[in-house]
Amino acid sequence: MNLNQVTIYSSNLMESLEFYQKIGLRLIVDSAPRYVRLTCPDGNSTLSIHETEDASINSKIVLYFECENLDEEVKRLKKLGLSFEQEPTDQTWLWREAYLKDPDGNKICLYFAGENRLNPPWRVTT
Repeated sequence: MNLNQVTIYSSNLMESLEFYQKIGLRLIVDSAPRYVRLTCPDGNSTLSIHETEDASINSKIVLYFECENLDEEVKRLKKLGLSFEQEPTDQTWLWREAYLKDPDGNKICLYFAGENRLNPPWRVTT
């Protein structure tokens, strides 16, 4: 099994599209003003944005995007006007993470985990 895509809802599709393009996703389906789909620059995962009038500001999801050069990526995004809730920080679970929110309040984690993403020292062996 492989996670193919995630769909989020937005009250302003074009604003959300611009945000996700700034962080590096590429537009592959354009059915604006109601729907767009983007692909990550690495791998085959996609993110869809569906416009709705009742997009939840208090979303309980966090979207994680891994970046090889996290600190440089955060600097680049700040130059584009994005603000971060947490600067790149080394975590006890061996990931380096930075947090921001998209225009609809969805929490975004940009991180680097490298080998520790799938193979942390405490990985369960079967």
